[in-house]
Amino acid sequence: MDKIEKIGREIREFSPSELAAFRKWFHDFDAEAWDRQIEEDVQAGKLDALAKAALKTLAGGECREI
Repeated sequence: MDKIEKIGREIREFSPSELAAFRKWFHDFDAEAWDRQIEEDVQAGKLDALAKAALKTLAGGECREI
């Protein structure tokens, strides 16, 4: 049996309040994982080209407020 299938079956048995708590927990967990990945990408220089392009656009007056 696959871990995901097992977890899915367990989640289906949650009460409404347990499901709400799980949603909050997973949202927080996922956000933290996303933040860690962004930090790792920044440290590795993976976003440098995007930052450089954005700064060039800003310096060229091509930005506008929306």
